[in-house]
Amino acid sequence: MTNQPKIYFLGSGQIAVPVLKAVAVAPQLRLVGVGTQLDRPAGRNRKPTPTPVGAAAEEMGLPVDKIPNVNTPEFLAGLRAKEPDLVLVVSFGQILRRDFLELPPLGCVNIHASLLPRYRGASPITQCILNRDAETGICFMKMERGLDTGPIYSSIRVPLDHREYGEMLEMKLGVIAAEITPGTLCSIAAGELEPMPQDDTEATVCTKIRKSDGRINWALSAYDIEAMVRAYYPWPGASCTMLTTRGEMPVTLTRVLPRRDLGGEPGTVLQADKYALIVACGSGAIEIIELSPPGRRAMPAVAFLNGLRGEKPVILP
Repeated sequence: MTNQPKIYFLGSGQIAVPVLKAVAVAPQLRLVGVGTQLDRPAGRNRKPTPTPVGAAAEEMGLPVDKIPNVNTPEFLAGLRAKEPDLVLVVSFGQILRRDFLELPPLGCVNIHASLLPRYRGASPITQCILNRDAETGICFMKMERGLDTGPIYSSIRVPLDHREYGEMLEMKLGVIAAEITPGTLCSIAAGELEPMPQDDTEATVCTKIRKSDGRINWALSAYDIEAMVRAYYPWPGASCTMLTTRGEMPVTLTRVLPRRDLGGEPGTVLQADKYALIVACGSGAIEIIELSPPGRRAMPAVAFLNGLRGEKPVILP
């Protein structure tokens, strides 16, 4: 291996974009290829849309492999021909089998958005917000066949102030990871970082987010619901159904304020006027500052109420 490690990059999600950009311009690294998931239908017209990594690679003029399955003999043969020293994986979305993991001489390194072994799995950013954790972080992990069980090369802690939204935190962690990725990969290639085993007894697992996860259970505390609003932004969104004389209307809450000074039967609208829209929770209440009606952008809750001409909506279970 030369002093310039050859890197093949696998990524899909937004968090991977700043890392890709950092690797592509790092003089101490040689980027030999970029792979991502296939284009997926998106938007109202369901137009095939590239992943964030796919779009970024195209903007940078980088050839990008859009891969149905990274474990096929055909793809592995093409990857082997590129002779990568290391494969870097960031929010890719496919499981890598043994033949893939054993292909690069330095193995496969995953950048995971949590302080492993906490939050192994698909939704660490969402989970740390839901649980109102005091901190999260970034881990550089040597990949093995288990779910995020591999030994850790290095990690960096990131404090949280309980104001982060999912999308905002993902972008922040991506930027932080990008700043240290070139140096970390060079240290791995030089044998200067020894991966340390995780403590499996401390492990927690988080699963892939489903659309139904965003449905608000008003029996939860105001603080739990406020965390849902932030954690599930922009997808699937923290949502509920309001009943008005116009019928049932699903809405997504985009900004709320917990109110410890108010309470009532969970799901009861306590106030709906030109001043505020407030709903009782299992503990306390939520003042809805901003919401998004179907097919419309987020708007102030009082503007939404103005459109109802003084009608008080009912929250359906």
